[in-house]
Amino acid sequence: MPWFPVKKVRKRMKLLLLLLLLTCAAWLTYVHLSLARQGRAMRQRPGHARDGEKLASVTDGRGVQVVPSTQRVEDSSESHEEEQVPEGRDADELFPGGVRKPPPLNLTHQVPMWREEYKGQVNLHVFEDWCGGAVGHLRRNLHFPLFPHTRTTVKKLAVSPRWRNYGLRIFGYIHPARDGDVQFSVASDDNSEFWLSPDDSPAAAQLVAFVGKTGSEWTAPGEFTKFSSQVSKPRRLIASRRYYFELLHKQDDQGSDHVEVAWRTYLPGLKFEVIGSAHISLYTDESALKMDHVTHVPQSPASHVGGHLPAEEPSADMLRPDPRDSFFLTPRMEPSSLESVLEPCTYAPTYVLKDFPIARYQGLQFVYLSFVYPNDYTRLTHMETENKCFYRESPLYLERFGFYKYMKMDKQDGEQDEEEVQRRAFLFLNSDDFLDDEDEGELLDSLEPTKVAMPRNRLRPPVLTAPMEREPEPPASHTPLPRRSRGLRWASHPLPLFLGHAPPPRAAKPPTKVYVTRVRPRPQASPRSPAWPPLAGVLLRARALPQVQLRAPRPQRRFHRPGPRDAEPRTPPTLGAPQAHMLTAGMNSSAAMQPVTSFLSLSQVSQPQLPAEGKDEKEREEEDGAPGDEAASEDSEEDTVDQVPGRWREDAINWQRTFSVGAVDFELLRSDWNDLRCNVSGNLQLPEAEAVDVVAQYMERLNARHGGRFALLRIVNVEKRRDSARGSRFLLELELQEHGGGRLRLSEFVFLRLPGANTRSEEGESPEPLPAASTHPDGRPELCRPLRLAWRQDVAVHFIVPVKNQARWVVQFLADMALLHARTGDSRFSVVLVDFESEDMDVERALRQAQLPRYQYLRRTGNFERSAGLQAGVDAVEDPSSIVFLCDLHIHFPPSILDSIRKHCVEGTLAFAPVVMRLGCGSSPRNPHGYWEVNGFGLFGIYKSDFDRVGGMNTEEFRDQWGGEDWELLDRVLQAGLEVERIRLRNFYHHYHSKRGMWGTRSHRGTHKEPS
Repeated sequence: MPWFPVKKVRKRMKLLLLLLLLTCAAWLTYVHLSLARQGRAMRQRPGHARDGEKLASVTDGRGVQVVPSTQRVEDSSESHEEEQVPEGRDADELFPGGVRKPPPLNLTHQVPMWREEYKGQVNLHVFEDWCGGAVGHLRRNLHFPLFPHTRTTVKKLAVSPRWRNYGLRIFGYIHPARDGDVQFSVASDDNSEFWLSPDDSPAAAQLVAFVGKTGSEWTAPGEFTKFSSQVSKPRRLIASRRYYFELLHKQDDQGSDHVEVAWRTYLPGLKFEVIGSAHISLYTDESALKMDHVTHVPQSPASHVGGHLPAEEPSADMLRPDPRDSFFLTPRMEPSSLESVLEPCTYAPTYVLKDFPIARYQGLQFVYLSFVYPNDYTRLTHMETENKCFYRESPLYLERFGFYKYMKMDKQDGEQDEEEVQRRAFLFLNSDDFLDDEDEGELLDSLEPTKVAMPRNRLRPPVLTAPMEREPEPPASHTPLPRRSRGLRWASHPLPLFLGHAPPPRAAKPPTKVYVTRVRPRPQASPRSPAWPPLAGVLLRARALPQVQLRAPRPQRRFHRPGPRDAEPRTPPTLGAPQAHMLTAGMNSSAAMQPVTSFLSLSQVSQPQLPAEGKDEKEREEEDGAPGDEAASEDSEEDTVDQVPGRWREDAINWQRTFSVGAVDFELLRSDWNDLRCNVSGNLQLPEAEAVDVVAQYMERLNARHGGRFALLRIVNVEKRRDSARGSRFLLELELQEHGGGRLRLSEFVFLRLPGANTRSEEGESPEPLPAASTHPDGRPELCRPLRLAWRQDVAVHFIVPVKNQARWVVQFLADMALLHARTGDSRFSVVLVDFESEDMDVERALRQAQLPRYQYLRRTGNFERSAGLQAGVDAVEDPSSIVFLCDLHIHFPPSILDSIRKHCVEGTLAFAPVVMRLGCGSSPRNPHGYWEVNGFGLFGIYKSDFDRVGGMNTEEFRDQWGGEDWELLDRVLQAGLEVERIRLRNFYHHYHSKRGMWGTRSHRGTHKEPS
């Protein structure tokens, strides 16, 4: 009988059980890891694909959310199919409020019923007037993919509309001719993407081939093998099935637009052939659907963005968070508790045009801007690469010379001193650059040709005439435009200035005379011709000079970007001092001008200008004029250069050069008049010291009245309207902390009245002096509470919008209004839509379905008339003490728009015309590129009672046209004695949109009849 150690097993039972548990745990761990490697969905969450990679998360503008598909698909895509997440959408557009968690996919799983008659064509959606050449630019379009500009069909997968700035979305089904492995290829100009599903479901579409990602890639028609990404891996297709596909194409404004998809059987030597009508079919029939019907539009990974997008820095400073954007959510202090804080005073500014006659459209000149503190960063600094109008210098000057005039170069060891006239010698001089009579004695009033050298103590220096044997230079064929400056007006004729050090004299031709060539618009010099006009504002030194022969340089024909070479001109290495700046002689010359040589009195004579490199001898002869003594002098120059190889070929770079510069505040140079020439500058900046002083005075009065109950947390916003005769009006917005309470918002108008300033009310009452009790002993201005200047927070705002055949924009506008209501919780506003018989959608039904607090629908017949539509919408508002906001359909509103309208509209006193930023082609609110609409007053907020008092819209003159009706209304508003507040609002945009077929076909003016 075999022996078994029962006693030993009993003694070590616990150890054996522990060993068994460890073995089981190791086995389970091994099985778990094996299944995880194979991706068998043991730990796989819903929403993951077969290979364990999470599906891209998408959503659309309508906010519909659908559970993502978990259908397994064959891994037969090519090497680029891992890039399933299309690029182009901004994260902040999809995830408002800074939330970076992507919403679930909104893909189409239930496909519509397919019919046999769908064969032979596919669906085509067109998105017009949208810039950029990348497919990512198309995805940034506000209406992509649900609301295209055009819905149509195409009979083969090769499209070339011969147009510009558009995007295409082509989708449908592919029907293979036979079973087997097939390769696809796409070719386009510019970028394109071809997506294919393993079945008929759009939700399973995969990227199989594409041309480029940045917008710079393109192919020729039929060039199917230029990029490796164009050709897909072989895919197994079955003839009895249909496969959903999607083709995206983006075209910019250049090149020969085309996009085509070809296929071939995966066999050696076979060529690609374009897929024709025999192998395609429609996804669905859209011919009977209106433009606002979008439930049938397929949602696929190709038309959305998924995954976690990296957080990018905002391209504009205005996109960064600011307390103004959400300050309206803070509870406001009751205005009744603030009435006794300041003494009341009459508010009647001098710039109000009460019954003052003005010409047509002259009201633009009487609109003034307000100053803002702190900086709201409405200045479009990211657009100043294309527009530098914020600075006082001419754009041509900045392009040529840059900002070197603001820099004072530090002297190096052993470097000779340079006079101020040599350091800054040409354009846009300051008053400090001019020489005084006391310092320099006699000055030049004009430069006049003469034959006799005058003494130095005379008013005009000696001037020599030109040699008679010299022939005039041929005029330049292309003459640059003249440079002009706001700070300095030059004479009507140009004059070149040559400053610097002259090269050492040559023995071949001893210098005996000094000549400076300038241009005068006369065919031939005459002794009896009038004197040369003086150079206004430019004073030159009269001093004995070394005499050398100079020749006029050829005018520069093109400008280059400012660089160090503009500030440090070329100088021979042996010369210690740098050459001074030089003004080109031919800036304002014309074809009839000829050179005239005269004496120029300068502190030193500049060195001659070397001929440009790369010019042949013929061009140099034309540039230098007729051959003669000057040509011989030039030959001697070239001989001298040839003796020292490389002496004039390279510039010496001083890497150790330093400079001094002072703080420059360009805001101080701006005025409060409505600058219609610069559309990138933001709101005027109020100096910090002035804003803090006004706030300190108000807080002192507030705590004196309420016993120190409030503490100032921060200054959120201060707006100032200046009146130099009577004082300044301020809008103070402060965040306060109440002792024993919460945070409060103070938003009130105050008036800083000048001492002794008298005002007269609009009824003609007697002047009212400032109360003696509120006057400082030192005569400083003090705050008071302006009468009839208190805004209401509970007033209703009505948005008046006329529309016609703008389905996609109506849907977007109603969605924005519903989002505004959801974010603010404000129900004291309504939308009034005036519909001119829109045929592309049911506007009334869309209003009923929108989640708006209140709305009105008005239907008018006939052609679109903006003035008549706005007037009809205002007439539908019954409350005269409510605000009507004349609005446009293509506006993106910030959440604070309702609060901004209420703050800047006061019944009987103040109207509001905010400045909107007009976005450029291909730009979006998350990537704003455009300009401020400084000329437009179409967005206008005013109390209905004031609107009726000024006469409303001019519906008689502006019947079949629009444009100018806003300026005409502005004239009458100003003449009625109202102020118009003009300020740029943050994140307030006008979307770029197509204008083709915008309001439908308008009838001829002659056929329009007045109603009897």
